[in-house]
Amino acid sequence: MRHDALQVSGLSTGYRDRQIIQSLSLPVFRPGEVHSLLGPNAAGKSTLLRALAGLQPATGSVKLGERELIGLSLAEHARRVTYMPQTLPQGVALSVLESVLGALQASATDHPGDVGGKAGHDADQRRAVAILERVGILHLALEGLDHLSGGQRQLVSLAQSLVREPRVLLLDEPISALDLQHQLRVMRLVQELARERGMIAIMVLHDLQIAARWSEGIVMLSQGAVVATGTPAQAITPDTLARVYGVQARVEHCSRGGLQIMVDDVLPGALPAGARR
Repeated sequence: MRHDALQVSGLSTGYRDRQIIQSLSLPVFRPGEVHSLLGPNAAGKSTLLRALAGLQPATGSVKLGERELIGLSLAEHARRVTYMPQTLPQGVALSVLESVLGALQASATDHPGDVGGKAGHDADQRRAVAILERVGILHLALEGLDHLSGGQRQLVSLAQSLVREPRVLLLDEPISALDLQHQLRVMRLVQELARERGMIAIMVLHDLQIAARWSEGIVMLSQGAVVATGTPAQAITPDTLARVYGVQARVEHCSRGGLQIMVDDVLPGALPAGARR
């Protein structure tokens, strides 16, 4: 597997009636790293993720190694980049195992050396079972997707994304429906697999504490623009939290070296998150 960095420069994207992101450039995302996109509602986080995934038109440059991704067909884009949406589609009459196998078979072009026939099917089964076990939902393998809770469906979506073994994994709020234990399990798993596979993981998160603990890099967005980037300690500061979220906060180092973020109050005159002046 090639281990290429992801470079984003001069990226503009949006919708028919409104430009959300204009001429945005980001630090280099390197293989083996986990990065988090932070910011209030309507900051442009999910729009940026969808543009990186090739799911909506964009201009500028998104390079993986020397390969320009903007302009590729959706199929060619998906061979390199996998996108995990916030929720799975409803009304899908498949078992958990079948859905993960389907995701694997859809990415068969990523693995041209794979064998077909019964041997290939058995190999796919083993890969699907292995990722379900790693995600911690092997006991749900034969359950129908429509019988699962929101959190369980989110874990299935993660398994579908990971089984494809992408070079870039884009996760849109991957822990929003999970309890605290499963949030930590997912973050640990993504970090482990990024390092094992040389994969780049970029995720949208709302929990600043979790982002600070599990990310090598942070990108703080507000109204479609980058406010701060860098390590968690560089990007998550009282100043950036005041500018982006309109809150008064303290950021301290705990005894284990991580960041402790304490929000004390809303700043006077601060607009609701996502509001525009």
